[in-house]
Formats: sequence, C-alpha cells, structure tokens
Amino acid sequence: IKRSIMSILGLKKKQPKTFKVKVITMDAEMEFSCEVKWKGKDLFDLVCRTVGLRETWFFGLRYTVKDTYAWLKQEKRVLDQEVPKDCPITFHFLAKFFPEKVEEELVQEITQHLFFLQVKKQILDEEIFCSPEASVLLASYAVQAKYGDYDPNFHKPGFLAQDELLPKRVLMQYQMTADMWEEKITAWYAEHRGIARDEAEMEYLKIAQDLEMYGVSYFAITQNKRDTDLLLGVDAQGLHIYSPNSKLSPNKSFPWSGIRNISYSEKEFTIKPLDKKKDVFKFYSSQLRVNKLILQLCIGNHDLFMRRRKVDSIEVQQMKAQAKEEKARKKMERQILAREKQMREEAERAKEEMERRLFQLQDEARLANEALLRSEETADLLAEKAQIAEEEAKLLAHKAAEAEQERQRLEVTAMKTKEEKRLMEQKMREAEQLAVKLVEQSERRLKEADHLKQDLTEAKDAERRAKQKLLEITKTTYPEMNSFAADLGYESASTRLDFKDSDMKRLSMEIERERLEYMEKSKHLQDQLKELKSEIESLKLEEQQQQAGLYGLHSEARGYVQEPVYIPHSNVCVMTSDDLLFLITAIKVVIPKINNFTDHCYLEQGLTL
Repeated sequence: IKRSIMSILGLKKKQPKTFKVKVITMDAEMEFSCEVKWKGKDLFDLVCRTVGLRETWFFGLRYTVKDTYAWLKQEKRVLDQEVPKDCPITFHFLAKFFPEKVEEELVQEITQHLFFLQVKKQILDEEIFCSPEASVLLASYAVQAKYGDYDPNFHKPGFLAQDELLPKRVLMQYQMTADMWEEKITAWYAEHRGIARDEAEMEYLKIAQDLEMYGVSYFAITQNKRDTDLLLGVDAQGLHIYSPNSKLSPNKSFPWSGIRNISYSEKEFTIKPLDKKKDVFKFYSSQLRVNKLILQLCIGNHDLFMRRRKVDSIEVQQMKAQAKEEKARKKMERQILAREKQMREEAERAKEEMERRLFQLQDEARLANEALLRSEETADLLAEKAQIAEEEAKLLAHKAAEAEQERQRLEVTAMKTKEEKRLMEQKMREAEQLAVKLVEQSERRLKEADHLKQDLTEAKDAERRAKQKLLEITKTTYPEMNSFAADLGYESASTRLDFKDSDMKRLSMEIERERLEYMEKSKHLQDQLKELKSEIESLKLEEQQQQAGLYGLHSEARGYVQEPVYIPHSNVCVMTSDDLLFLITAIKVVIPKINNFTDHCYLEQGLTL
C-alpha cells in the first residue's frame, strides 16, 4: 500500500503545472506560460494587460474547432474547453463585438488601431463587401495612416507596390494596371495632408461602419417547416435573416429593442418578439456548437446594446476623460510638431535658398573672375591693337603726306597737261585752218588751171583763125607775091612763133612762180603737220603713263578731245585725234595729187616744168 501511495504521489509531482499559449493579435504574436488552473478570464486579462487594452468588452480569444471557430469562455478553465491540444495552444485576439458608432464608443487609440486592422483585413479578404470607389478611398486613408503626409520627393511612383490595399475582386473588375490604381490612390492620399495616424484610422472606420456587411457574423440555418436554406446575421443592432446568395439586404430583421427572448433547444432556435402580436420565428442549425456560438453572440451584442443606452460607468467615464485629455495633449503635440516641422521646412527651404544663393554667388564670382581674366586678356589685346593701330596711323599719315605730295604733283602735272592740251588744241585749230586754206587754194588753183586751159584753147583757136584769115588775105590780095610765100610764111611762122614763144614764156614763168610758192607752203604745212603729229604721240604716251593716277583727268581730257570742234567761218568739223591723224594723212595724199594734176595740165600745153 505504501508503494502504491508513493507511486501516485510521484505521478502527481511529474505532471506539468503550466502550458504554453500563443496569442496572435492583428499586428503582433505573443507567447505566454499559463498555469493549468487558469481560467479563460486569467489568460484574457493577461493579454489585455500586455497589449494595454482597457476596452476589453469588445474583444475575445478565438480558436479553431474542427471546421468552425469558437470563443474562449472566461468563466471556465482554459484546458477544460475544446481548445486544440497543440503546444503551444494558438488563440487569435480579435474583436468579438462591434460598436454601433465607432467615433463615440471607441475611446482608446489601441482599440481604434485593432479595430482598424481587423476591418481592413476583412475588407481585403472580401468578408466585407466594399464598392471600388469606397475601396480606393479607404486605401488612401490606410496609406495616410501608414506613411503619414504625402511628400512627392519621398513617395516616388511605385512606393505602394508591396502594399495590399484593394480587394482582388476590385482589381479584377477593371482592366487597370497596378500603376493606374496607385495613381488613383495617391491622388486621394495627397488630399489627406495633416491628418494624424489615429485620425486616419478613425476616418477609415467611420466609412467602413456604413458598409452593409460591417460587424455581421453569418451562420447557415434552415427555416422550421419548409427546410429553406437561409443565413442568420448577428450584429450590434439585432438579428437579420438573409437569402443564401445575398448578404447585403436582409429579408427580415429583428432589432434588439424588439426582441423579448431568444432560446434554443438542441438545434432549434426561437426568437420571441417583444410585440406579442407578431409570430415567433424559429430556425434550425446543423450543429450544437454553432447554436452555442450564436447564443453567445446574441447575449453579448444585446448586453452592449443595452449598455450603450445607459449612463457610462465610472471606469468608462474615466477612460473617456483620459482619452479626451490624451487627444488634447496629442493634438497640442501635433500642433507643436507641425509648427516645428513647418519651421524646420522653412529653415530647410531657407537653407536651400541660401545654398542656392551661395552657389549662385559662387557661379557669379567664377563668371566675374573669368570675365576679369577675359577683360585683362582683352585689355592686353586692345593695347597691342592700339599700338598696331598707332603704327598704322603713322604709316597712314606718312602715306597721306606722300599722297598729298603726289596729289599736288599730279595737280601740277594736270595743270601742265591742261596747258599743253590747250596749246595742242590751238595748234590743231591752226593746222585745220591752214588745211582749209590749202584746200581752198588748191581749189582756186584748179579753177585757175581750168581758166588757163580754156584761155589756151581760145588762143589756139584764135591763132588758127588768124592764120587761116591771113592765108586767105594773102592769096586774094597779093597774088604776085606767091614766090615769096615761103619767105612770108616763114616770116609769118617766125612771127607767130615769136609771138607764141613770148606769151608762153611769160605764162610759164608765172605758173612756175606760183607753183614754187605753193610747194613752199605745202612743205611748210607738212612740217607743221609732222611736228603736230609728234606732239600728239608724246601727249598720248604721257597720258598712258599718268592713266592710273589721273583717271578722272584723263577721262575729262578724252571727253574734251572727243567733243566735236567747229571751225568758225568754215564747214570743216574735226571730231577726234584719230580724225586729225586721218586729216593729216588725207592732206599728204591730196597734195601730191594736186601737184600731179598741175603737172598734167602743163604737159597738155606742151610745156616742160
């Protein structure tokens, strides 16, 4: 007996006094070592103290049992419930009941944060239906809560690539890329500037609480007689009956204020309305465990419903006061932080402006130094150019003096040329006048020759007539003197000859004298023409030599020579120097012809000159 007693005591000593528990919250995982005798309330209070949660009535520890879930009961020991036999035992710390108005009921910031995380996960997992527009707006508040104010310099495109912000149903509903969704979310996100994290989370919950499936726990049921499949929804406002394919609009609702009693017997549930005239609603659930869960949720939501309509307890009032003070303090801190941030931003902007101004001044100084160096180089270059310009000015002054001397010399030469031209023109006019006189004398001599020829012809005719008349007279008057005819004829012939010879000698002497005078004048004219020709050629040579410096003067001289010269009291017009040369050549040709013609006239008279 002693040995058996000792073995039993040894077994009792070997049994462990603690067990391991793993609690998963929405943002952390915790492990605890719990005593075997601990109840559910002991573990729940430990978790709440660890998290820092005081609004404990909204939360519970949930665990999985086969194909469903259950909530840890606080009045029973942990190990006496149908918890998993794993080590450690896993529990999920979640919101079991949801407030009607989150802004009024959720006091602590940690409570808001846990609700925000849980509701956000339910929306992303599509446990709560949300339209695409509301999903984008909720995502923008979630981004504001996570990243703070939007900063385009920090939040570059693609910074939301690793975040899950929208339900997959919404992503599949529209043919939009991730960048396009990010652009839409960022557009809303940029408008939330200045909102703190707790405020952004509260705004998220305020939008989410208006969704139809928010805070509703759904259970599959069947109606009493027809065995029709239905859905039972339990939330903070009451019980709702849904069609299996529609969780948004209930077919029938039983608010907590209109329910008198809820009871169940095994699988049958009975809802008795407060209005006795209304029918009792009965439904069936397939599992007893589910019926217990439904009853727990109904009791808890009904208690909270009634509690909301009562005066807050001292604990809640203290929490609200503390929360109010905490919010005021945080608001003041945020304002101070915002001012400091603004001042820091202004200081940074001023610093950036000063740096920019410094860089600008440095650039200006660098440019000024470069400009100074360029100015010095330019000054040296200008000095060198000035020296070169001075030398060039001296050279130009020297050349100007030489040009002035040359100009004076050319003016003197031009004056000489003008005087020589004037003399040449005078000589030309004299030569032309002489040529005209010679032509006139030649014509006069031709006329005199014609007259002499005519007189000679008349003299011959008169001699022939006189001779004939003399012969006739001799024959008729002195016939007895025929013997002396020969002597008479000789004498007459001699007389005629003497008469003829005396006249002809006189005539020939006169002609010879005039011819000699004419030849002397012609020779004198030829000499003058030759002299004039040589002077013209020398003047042309000088004009060719002075053509570069006296182009204008040469043009004037040429223009003056080229103008027609009209000789007074004559019909002769000398056009140019070339015409003058032509005239001289013509005179040279005409004078021999005049001489030849005169000789020919004398030869016709039978005279030798």
